[in-house]
Amino acid sequence: MKDINTNRWRTMDVVIASVIAVAFGVIFWAWNTVWSITESAFAFFPPAQALLYGVWLMPAVLSGLIIRKPGAALYTEAVAAIISALLGNAWGATVIPQGLIQGLGAELAFAALRYRSFRLPAALLAGALTGLSAALFDFIVWNSEYALGSYRIPYAIFTVVSGTLLAGLGSWAVVRALAPTGVLDRFGAGRERALI
Repeated sequence: MKDINTNRWRTMDVVIASVIAVAFGVIFWAWNTVWSITESAFAFFPPAQALLYGVWLMPAVLSGLIIRKPGAALYTEAVAAIISALLGNAWGATVIPQGLIQGLGAELAFAALRYRSFRLPAALLAGALTGLSAALFDFIVWNSEYALGSYRIPYAIFTVVSGTLLAGLGSWAVVRALAPTGVLDRFGAGRERALI
């Protein structure tokens, strides 16, 4: 049985989650530019641009895999969104509730696994659910005027695929690369190097 105290956040958890959030807030700011300059490349089929979406979803999955505590995915994605909004973007403060919804998607995946599994399938599930939550938010806020079949369904599929691969697989690969260096030794991800 898991000790209830293992779900308590340590100072180290808050610091690392915050560092991940700030780093990704800056990455989001840069990725906003990538999104804007690639729009014309996807003019043939605009929903396909959602294949790039997963970068915006990474902090939720990455912090969930490292911190391994309730709220880590939600906190990190929300703080990254706040940093992105403060740095300035084309979407304004709307990215803040968007970040909360995206973080909630990953949080639901880790909660469904009772914060006990952090292997590749858990990372892929968290990436997929954060992609799904992102697509649902976008349907309501950004893409409400688009038709369901010709735009929304493909957009959702591409967003989930991107979340699964970039955020899920990508975050798992980052944790796997960092674990042997020893920087994660104070976290379960570092102590379970062979299981990642």
